[in-house]
Parts: sequence; C-alpha cells; structure tokens
Amino acid sequence: MLLTKKSSGLPQGAQASSSPFVHSLRRGLAQALPTMDRRAFLRRSGLGVGVGLAASQLTLVRKSQAAEGAKVAIGDTKVEVRRTVCTHCSVGCAVDAVVENGVWVRQEPVFDSPINLGAHCAKGASVREHGHGEYRLRYPMKLVNGKYERISWDTALNEITAKMQELRQASGPDSVYFVGSSKHSNEQAYLLRKFVSFWGTNNCDHQARICHSTTVAGVANTWGYGAMTNSYNDMQNSKVALYIGSNAAEAHPVSMLHMLHAKETGCKMIVVDPRFTRTAAKADEYVRIRSGTDIPFLFGLVYHIFKNGWEDKKYIHDRVYGMEKVRDEVMAKWTPDKVEEACGVKEEQMFKVAKMLADSRPGTIVWCMGQTQHSIGNAMVRASCILQLALGNVGKSGGGTNIFRGHDNVQGATDVGPNPDSLPGYYGLAEGAWKHFANAWGVDFEWIKGRYATPAMMTKNGITVSRWIDGVLEKNELIDQDSNLRGVFFWGHAPNSQTRGLEMKRAMDKLDLLVVVDPYPSATAAMAAMPGKPEDLNPNRAVYLLPAATQFETSGSCTASNRSLQWREKVIEPLWESRSDHMIMYQFAQKLGFDKELVKNYQMQKVKGMDEPVPEDILREINRCVWTIGYTGQSPERLKAHMKNMHMFDVKTLKAKGGKDKETGYDFTGDYFGLPWPCFGSPEMKHPGSPNLYDTSKHVMDGGGNFRANFGVERDGVNLLAEDGSHSVGADLTTGYPEFDHVLLKKLGWWADLTEAEQKAAEGKNWKTDPSGGIIRVAMKVHGCHPFGNAKARAVVWNFPDPIPQHREPIYGTRPDLVAKYPTHDDKNAFWRLPTLYKSLQQKNVADKVYEKYPLILSSGRLVEYEGGGEETRSNPWLAELQQESFVEINPKTAADRGIRNGERVWLSTPTGARLNVQALVTERVAPDTCWMPYSFSGRWQGADMLAYYPKGAAPLVRGEAVNTATTYGYDVVTMMQETKTTICNVERA
Repeated sequence: MLLTKKSSGLPQGAQASSSPFVHSLRRGLAQALPTMDRRAFLRRSGLGVGVGLAASQLTLVRKSQAAEGAKVAIGDTKVEVRRTVCTHCSVGCAVDAVVENGVWVRQEPVFDSPINLGAHCAKGASVREHGHGEYRLRYPMKLVNGKYERISWDTALNEITAKMQELRQASGPDSVYFVGSSKHSNEQAYLLRKFVSFWGTNNCDHQARICHSTTVAGVANTWGYGAMTNSYNDMQNSKVALYIGSNAAEAHPVSMLHMLHAKETGCKMIVVDPRFTRTAAKADEYVRIRSGTDIPFLFGLVYHIFKNGWEDKKYIHDRVYGMEKVRDEVMAKWTPDKVEEACGVKEEQMFKVAKMLADSRPGTIVWCMGQTQHSIGNAMVRASCILQLALGNVGKSGGGTNIFRGHDNVQGATDVGPNPDSLPGYYGLAEGAWKHFANAWGVDFEWIKGRYATPAMMTKNGITVSRWIDGVLEKNELIDQDSNLRGVFFWGHAPNSQTRGLEMKRAMDKLDLLVVVDPYPSATAAMAAMPGKPEDLNPNRAVYLLPAATQFETSGSCTASNRSLQWREKVIEPLWESRSDHMIMYQFAQKLGFDKELVKNYQMQKVKGMDEPVPEDILREINRCVWTIGYTGQSPERLKAHMKNMHMFDVKTLKAKGGKDKETGYDFTGDYFGLPWPCFGSPEMKHPGSPNLYDTSKHVMDGGGNFRANFGVERDGVNLLAEDGSHSVGADLTTGYPEFDHVLLKKLGWWADLTEAEQKAAEGKNWKTDPSGGIIRVAMKVHGCHPFGNAKARAVVWNFPDPIPQHREPIYGTRPDLVAKYPTHDDKNAFWRLPTLYKSLQQKNVADKVYEKYPLILSSGRLVEYEGGGEETRSNPWLAELQQESFVEINPKTAADRGIRNGERVWLSTPTGARLNVQALVTERVAPDTCWMPYSFSGRWQGADMLAYYPKGAAPLVRGEAVNTATTYGYDVVTMMQETKTTICNVERA
C-alpha cells in the first residue's frame, strides 16, 4: 500500500531506525524542506559544494534546541494511515494519508486501487496541502465597511438565522436561495436537500446544473438513467473511442491510463474538438469542428452509417424506438455538403471516422462540457446516444456512453443532493414523492407542506443556479414566485464558474443576505467586498464567511463518474475554527427550530466538543429510501470493506476475485468495486452493483440489465417495450415488460413470493416506493427480472422541444447566414420560474451585426493544474507554481492581423461590456476563427487586482481574469444549462 517498508511492532507506515541521528535527520528534513524555496535550496547546495559546508550555513542540519521539559520523539510517535479519495475531479483516485501525531505529513497514491492504479495527476499529488490550511478561511468573518472582520461562530449563527427569519417573515421561504456543492459528500448533499425542504423551498441547486444537467436530462430521457453507462476501466475493452468535447488528458488525467492501455491492445482513438488539446495529441484521428456544431458532425456520421448499411439492424429492432424517423431525417437533412457547411469537416474525413466506428466494435463515446454547455446541449447529448444506438454499442462491455463528470462528487450530489426539480434519487416533486420521503424521514407530510409558502410551491421546480442572478434582478411581476431572491448561500460553490459576471456583481450588491460556507473564501468574498455601482448597493446587506472543513477533516462517501461509491476515512481533525458541513447544517437547524426533525434518524457524535450527525447514519437513511437509482445496497459496512481490500478487484471488470474481509468476514464474491449504482435492494440482498448499465449478457443479480420502461408501454400504437427474446440472461420474462408494482406482481402470481411483512409494506406501492424492498427482491432475486421494466431506448424523445435533435445556432455567434437556416428556439415565459430569451435575443444580435464587432468565437476549458473555480487549487503553492497567468489562446494569423505577439498583454472584450486583461498565447491549437481561455481563474477584475478585497491571508496565490466575467447570456431549452462553450469576443493588444 505504501512504498515504505512495514516493520513488525510498528503501525503501518511507520519506519523504525536503530540510529537516533538518522531518525532525527529524517524528521528534520521533513519539517525543513517545505519551508525552503527551490532557489534557496539550490543556492545553498551550491555554496556547500564550492566552499565547504559549515553547520551554521545550512539550517537543515543545525543543532536543534528542545523545549524545556519536552520529550524528543525517537521512533515512538503515533503514525496512522488513513485511506481517502482525491477531492478534485470525478475519476475517484484513492489516497493513503500518513498522519503523525494528528498532523498529515505524507501521502501516497493507492497502488491497489483498480481506478487510479497508484497514479496521481498534479492536483491529486498535492492534496496534502489542504490539510495544512495556510491560505484557508480560518474563522467566521463579517463584511464591515468594506473589510472582513473576525466574529465568533455564535455571533455568525445568531445573526444569519435572525436575518433568514426576517426574510421569511417579510418575503416567504422562496426569497432565500441555497447553492449547494459537488464537493459535499453524499451524506452532506442529501442532508442539504433535506434541510432546504424543511426550510420550505425548492430554490436550491449545485454545480451539476452548469456542467452536466443536459447530460442527465438528455440521457435519462433516452434510456433510463442520466449517468455514465460503463466505466473508465471498461474502456480498456473498447476497440475504438470517440472523444467529443472532452479534454481528458487535462480534465481527467488519470482516466487516460485506461485509454492508453486500450491503445496498447489496438484501440483507435478519435478526438473531436474545436481546439487541438493534449488529448488530441494522443489521437489516431483528430477532427476540428466549429464550436457548437456537434449535431451536424454526429448526424454526419449517422448518415454514412445508414448509407452503407453499417447499423446494427437486429439491435435497433429489438431495443430502440423511433430510429426509422431519425434515419429518414438524417438522410434528407445532413448530407455531406450540409455537414461541411455547418461544422467545417469534409466528407472524406467524415466517412473515415464513420468507417472506423463501424469496423471497430464495441466502441465507446466520451463527452464532457464541450458538448453539454450549449443552449441545445440536451439535443447534442441525445445525438451522441443515437450514434451509439445505431451502432448497437450501448449495454456492452467496451461500448456505452462514458460521460466524464467534473468534480469528485458531482455525480453523487446530482443523485441525492439539492436539485431544484427533484428530491434525492430523482424522485420528482409530486405529492407521492414527498410522502415517500416524509415516511423515510419520520416526519408528518402535512408539517413539511406547511413549511412551504403554498402547496403549489412545494411541487414547483425552483430557480436554477445558472439563473439566480435573474432571481434577484428580474422584474418581480415576471417571476413565478411571490418575491425576488433576497438571500443567497454559496455553500461550496465558485461564482466565477458561472456566466455573466458583471451582472452577478450587481446581483450580489442588491442582496439583503449573502453567506459563503467554504474552506476557502472563494471569489464570492472578493466580489462582494469590491465596490460596485453605488445605485446597486443595498445599504442593509449583510455578508458572512463561514469556514467549512474539507472532506479530509470528516468522513463520508463519494460517487465517482462510473457510479462507484467510495468511503473516505477522516484524515485529520477540522483545522482552525472550521466545522464540517453537516455540523453547520445541524447548527443552523437548531437556530431555525427544525433540528429534531432534521436528525431524527441519526445518532450524534462529538467533534471538538460539539454535536455532529454521524455520517454512517445518514447513508443508512439513504439506503432505506433511494430505491429509484439503487443507492440502497451500498451500506457503510460494505463500502468500508471494499476500501480496505482494493486488491481483490479486477482492473478491467472491477469484479471481485473472491475472498473475505479479515476483520468482518464480509464475502466479496460477485461484488463490483464500489458497488456502482444501481446496487438494488437492501444491503442484505447483496446485489453486486452494476458495472455496465443495460447489459443483457448478464443476470440482473450479476449486474446485468436492460433499458428502463419509464415512458409507457406504447406510443401512437407502436410498442415501446423490448421485443420478444430481448431480455437479461436468466429472466423469467423473456419479452419486454413494464416496471414492477403491486398490481403486476399479483397478475404474474408472484405476490406470494413476498413475506407477510413485505406484502403489508408493498400493498399499493411500486418498486420505487415500497419501503421493504420486497418488490425489488422478488423481481430480481427470485425471477431474474429488472424492477424498472424492460423497454426500448428512445431515439425520438417526444416530451422535449425537439423530439429528434436539431442543430440550432448559438444565441451569440459569428455566422448570421447559418442563423437564418438554423434559428434557436422561441422565447419562454416562466421557465424554471423565470422568463428566458432565445430567438428575440439571437435576432437582435444579427440585426445589430454584433458579430462584426466581435468576430471571434470564444470557448473555455480546464487546465490540468487547476479545477473548478480554482480558488482551492490556486491557493496550493505546489500547483500555483505551475501555472501563474490567465491567458487567451489565439491563432497566429489572427494574432498577426492584430499586431499581437506571443506573451504580450491583450484586452479581450465581449458583448457584455466586459474587458479582460490577459496574456496572449499565440498557438495553432485554435483555428483562426476561435479563441480559448481557461476557466479556473479569478482574483482580477477587468485589469484590476482584487487582493485587497479578500480576507487577510486567505487570498489565492495566483489570481487572474475569470473568463466568465465576460461570457454572455444563453441557456439550454430543457435544463437551463449556461452556454459557455460558444460565445463571441474580440482581442486587441493592450
């Protein structure tokens, strides 16, 4: 597990030494090296070599003076190894943290982990720094006369909750907005949704809205679940991989291990991106498309597949609805000349890529925010799904849609966290869903209903995080709730990850209450303190910063992109005055009067003398109620056993090789690592998890499955269920069937298979609301059938604005000729409670010839050194040294036309009126019509350093312009995803 040798009689990770001098020197080096910068170390080393090393010249070996009465530790210090998971991207790399006397002194990648195989990227290799907290928010603070002042926790909690109650009394519970976090553990994300429900609003959201909400909606509406179908590991079984809108080499570096292994065995790699990325550098075929034209490209491939008869005809017949309609439209609309006109790819290359996909099956497709962050993102992801369905690649090892999520627990936070349109597990907001959770939470349904402004607001989707700005700024009569937003909680969220930064600053200034709960102050703190327009500032505004603990200072589970859950051990106690997020939620609930209801099912534990809900108990509550997506089988005990015994799982299949846990005797036989959801039934049923979704080649009790019956049994007289003979291995029902409920069980004669207690609980219920899990047990374990039914995937999604994906030009674009051919949607009223502009704004931009003033496409993406909004990683000295400037990539021809040379300062301007001062990186990575910026910078605002507006000592080491200060208006027509990957700009020499 560690590179250090384990000696008998010592804790794992400790190292004995017979020489006190060697032991002391080892400790001295460990303590001194981090305090000396590289230049000083090299200079002193050179001095020692040149003139002879004196003890007084090199502090590394100077004689230390022990404090009076202090004991010199020689070999008897307490050394522990805590297993945790990297808190950056969604790959789920395991880390062994070495803790000495309560101090995190070293880290090692876990070589036994089937996910990261002993590897780390730059971010993962430096997570120990977060456990030292040099640039962290240390104690509660309040903004007073433009400066942050230290206050006590009691003062902060009392003042904030008093303000919340004041806003509730004056404007109702919907006047307060809660932005949750994809950095929360599953337990914290779930508890926050519960907390917000007890406050009485659906006005909550988190980062998934602005990274993969279009994926979740588009993919779930195609075949059942809106998540990665296979795994990073399973990509080793692929024969071809198409990356579109994914720069995995920088955004998910360790995932590339698995793809590079696949390439060693002949897998062909195709990368489609407007920019030649580091991922493209590894490709067998690179395709450059114009940003925002994924549908023309994907349907251009589908055109060649159908034209040449390369589609999987039997698969489509048995398992896909509506492909004939898609075929007819594609063959008529997306001929090679139309494809080239829209996306810029010539017919020869389109044919070549299509043939590579057809000749090399199974093949997988990977996408990220390059495909999702568009005003038609939902349609783009469905086009990707249609391509895979045409090839018969879904539900197969080496195939699927491998959708790489961003943050370490954005998948889990989406699954069970604070979504404005659903309760945990995507249960929706209908009365039946609320009653299901009221029962699970042990509270009265009528009590919850009474917490909301009206019963109607309880079942109405909340405002999305992408639009909270408009919840503040929009005219009240145009908002579908009583009051504008007056209070906002940023609970682990970076504001610079959102578009329209100038308007966000105005919205922050108009609030009555702004609360930041975060280990780092984030850009929110500096934006709030920075002077804005005098007419925008609310004189009664109160701004508070509360120090949250990192995930290394608590325990809990997180869900990687492949749906595997991992349990983090607590590495160290919370630093400074920070508190865990679930403790803070409980303390707020105490002040607000619903603490007993919030923690009714949990035991409490003492942390620094204060009560905190036990994370294991929160997960057990999740296990008892989130049946829809199979978060019910992953008990804390099973997850902890997996974490301790990673060596037992196969690197390609994730399946356990057998064996038992030495401490508990738990038998791993059949389990897949991390019990990837859905892991159905109770933990006692011992479902192994689902490594590859919709895989009919396996029994359902071995992780097999089929497409979900979630959309009825027929449409316009056409069968929506799977055809005869299409079913998972060993199923008693060998044709398509609807989802299971008490009626179907009785009709099939299977009701008697339930125990008497299960029959009582399951009466009148379906598989999603049966609290006993009996319907699931009987369907799966006794009869080999899937509880959610067996249906066809939908190539035509009739409940979306475009049942067949349509290409539509972005709201802000450089091609008015194509806007005429492919216009955007009509404007919408009361969409997620807000009016939303589409066609009127797009047509105004064309009429005003905005594209002439801003002739360049602007896109953005991730750097390997930083993640998310970047405040955390840019506060890490080891990462900050690697990338010290925000920049814009610009093509040599475009730069030459503007007199710009590499490394010079430039002004980047957009139609919002924003002007960013950044460094020019002149490169052929981007085409002449495109510019690109990284999105993980903040701390500079239109040329000015914001250092003075951060709390003292808590500013990030590296500060730069945020691209989203300048990005424009534009939102997906289904999910309100922001359109960050396609806007327009101009660049001029500074």
